[in-house]
Amino acid sequence: MNHCCDFESARPARSHLIAIRFTVKSRNAESVSVAGTFNRWQPGAGRLHRVDDACWILETGLLPGRYEYQWVVDGVWMADPNSVENVPNPYGGRNSVLRVVASVLERSS
Repeated sequence: MNHCCDFESARPARSHLIAIRFTVKSRNAESVSVAGTFNRWQPGAGRLHRVDDACWILETGLLPGRYEYQWVVDGVWMADPNSVENVPNPYGGRNSVLRVVASVLERSS
């Protein structure tokens, strides 16, 4: 099983949400979710959708900030092994860290 998380930034909308794409590669998974501080650690709120035999994707919008998260693959919680940053959690494991940064794409007149 290969896990990866792609974070794509887009022009902030009026709400200042940044487009984020979570991606997991897993041929054997029956269900994949992402749970973190952005969805109150509720796996059901972050279900990824299978797009082919090995790729799962969730596209969402997040406000700029720092978030902790874990993958939930077939009910098993795990840190993202491809995350650049992670921190200890209160359960003896590690949480991956996602930093969402707003791009400055507006021009001044």
